Amino acid sequence: MPIIKYKQHIKAPVNICFDLARNVDIHTKTTGKTKEKAVDGVTHGLLEDGDSVTWEATHFGIKQRLTAKITYMEKYKKFEDVMIRGAFHSFIHRHQFVEVKDGTLMIETFEYKSPFGPIGWVADKLFLEKYMTDFIISRVRALKTLAENTK
Repeated sequence: MPIIKYKQHIKAPVNICFDLARNVDIHTKTTGKTKEKAVDGVTHGLLEDGDSVTWEATHFGIKQRLTAKITYMEKYKKFEDVMIRGAFHSFIHRHQFVEVKDGTLMIETFEYKSPFGPIGWVADKLFLEKYMTDFIISRVRALKTLAENTK
């Protein structure tokens, strides 16, 4: 089961970083390459504990839907979302925010299990783990830009 972990320093207050990361509208703006949009559940604004959202996006040239639910939230510190329906066998995505002297340390941990057993494991090694790592890094860097330019 691959685990992707990425840390990013952001020169912005922890509450701004936290709220940007759980904002459905901002998620759409920071995932332009995959044309993600919320099509069910919470489709605008801030996600709260217990909320779910269904995303429609294009990955590998295929339009897909994925539903995730916020299963844990400690405001301005961390939240977790879990896939309840979608292309993966399973995933849990942890978002952590640590207040530091000159801003926020954002820590993303994405733990997933590919579908299709051994075929999925091969896909992980050939392309999926790199694809997901690049996707997470790209989104976090876009959040950093937004947070550092929020007044």
